[in-house]
Amino acid sequence: MSEPRDPGVPRVAAERRPLLARDARGPRRWRLAAGATVLLVEMLERAAFFGVSANLVLYLNSVNFNWAGDQASRAALIFLGASYLLAPVGGWLADVYLGRYLALALSLLLYLGASGLLPATAFPDGRRSFCGELPQMSIGPACTSSNCRLSPPSPYCAPTLYAALLLLALAASSVRTNLTSFGADQVMSLGRNATQRFFNWFYWSLNLGAVLSLLVVAFIQQNISFLLGYTIPVACVGLAFFIFLFATPVFITKPPMGSQVSSMLKLALRNCCPQLCRRYSARDPQGAQLLPNQRSPQPGPSPQEDITNFKVLVKILPVMVTLVPYWMVYFQMQSTYVLQGLHLQIPNIFPANPASSFTALHTRPSSYTIPEAWLLLANVVVVLILVPLKDHLLDPFLLRHKLLPSALKKMALGMLFGFTSVVVAGILEMERLSYVHHNETVSQQIGQDLYYAAPLSIGWQIPQYLLIGISEIFASIPGLEFAYSEAPRSMQAAIIGIFFFLSGVGSLLGSSLLSLLSLPGGWLHCPEDFGNINNCRMDLYFFLLAGIQAATFLLFLWIAGRYERRAQGPASLN
Repeated sequence: MSEPRDPGVPRVAAERRPLLARDARGPRRWRLAAGATVLLVEMLERAAFFGVSANLVLYLNSVNFNWAGDQASRAALIFLGASYLLAPVGGWLADVYLGRYLALALSLLLYLGASGLLPATAFPDGRRSFCGELPQMSIGPACTSSNCRLSPPSPYCAPTLYAALLLLALAASSVRTNLTSFGADQVMSLGRNATQRFFNWFYWSLNLGAVLSLLVVAFIQQNISFLLGYTIPVACVGLAFFIFLFATPVFITKPPMGSQVSSMLKLALRNCCPQLCRRYSARDPQGAQLLPNQRSPQPGPSPQEDITNFKVLVKILPVMVTLVPYWMVYFQMQSTYVLQGLHLQIPNIFPANPASSFTALHTRPSSYTIPEAWLLLANVVVVLILVPLKDHLLDPFLLRHKLLPSALKKMALGMLFGFTSVVVAGILEMERLSYVHHNETVSQQIGQDLYYAAPLSIGWQIPQYLLIGISEIFASIPGLEFAYSEAPRSMQAAIIGIFFFLSGVGSLLGSSLLSLLSLPGGWLHCPEDFGNINNCRMDLYFFLLAGIQAATFLLFLWIAGRYERRAQGPASLN
């Protein structure tokens, strides 16, 4: 008598592994192995992603490219925004055409090829091959006189670098969208608790990859070589791709099941443009006149379910849209926060020997500076510490006393912490500029580049990184929880894709605001600096972001309260 098939395992996967079904412990071992493989792939992919993004501003601002500070920050914001903005594309391709496994394999292959373009531009022959000759330009001190204004340089090698960054963003967004649900598929047959534990470990693996990348890769890029520093992410992606292919026999794979994106678009078009829909129906009278039971059966929700799902989307969307200004603030930690840190005094890890300082100055540095990207560790570490404390101590305590706030209230608290972070950054920038305007600057060598910094320790940036990390716990994680729990079961992946999409919108809006303020007459228009920001008013930019965040925080409170009041009626009936 044959043993019954595990209902959590698809029939195709169960038939593909008949020998494993004979051992009651076999499926569990293989499910755990598949889940662990997904976690390892995620850790390596995040290590590669942070290896690319952590020092991107410094790389573009270096003597290899001589991009201005606002140009380098804008490129970082565009890359980060696109890596979220393109998230629905990979999910849609997986749902409609490829399936999650094939979509992940192709995304990792694209990731590997695109990441190879960065080390190719990190040495002179490669730059000349891809970009041509570099126009001669040097980074100089801030200019205070009115007769030394120069025209801002055009970004060198911009087409190649933007193409590489956008391809990387497309690959990273596809991996982010599909790997989460693909990993959950591997452990779904082990029960609901196993799925919840997988998501916890998935978030930890993500942050562990970020820690390893920031500790090792950022140090190498800033103090040794960008060529070696950008080769390591390529190796991480290559290793992740190999592990993913090697573990193929233990994976549960599902065929593409279709997407509701087209149904949602048709419903939106029908409500907005009914005349256009009537013209389309007139062109296809046969399909329009068929009764529902006469049409060919197709998998997926019924038209009634499509209408219900569309109504749910209309209710959820305003809540997620009001989070966009928070994402404008959040992504500053990998763009303008980095640029600000380069103009604060960065201490040496290993002080140079005074006797050998002259020779070291003419050969290679005998001391290493603390990588500015290490301040991102404050964000990552606070998440790694506070998430388990919140999960095991704070939330159970609040739940026992019936004080546990809803996901929307947590999101409002996260927006408040984000507002505080950017205000602290603005105050620090005001203090930094006060030293600069009194000609109290120190020159510091970071890699091969010379920066004129204020005599303020870079440690003063730690509070703003800690605050943005706390805001992530209360805004980003509950935001995902809200998107997943409030969405219909058939639209959970689509709603999460929209959540990531709006995150990218926030980053791109921050980039657009930077571009607007960099025009002549703007607060960030300082072409005479050529890489330094000592003649800009980035403090006003931070305060403007804080004002936008404060206004949308009040709007979010009104929308969230209205949403919860509407939800209480149907919830009490159910």
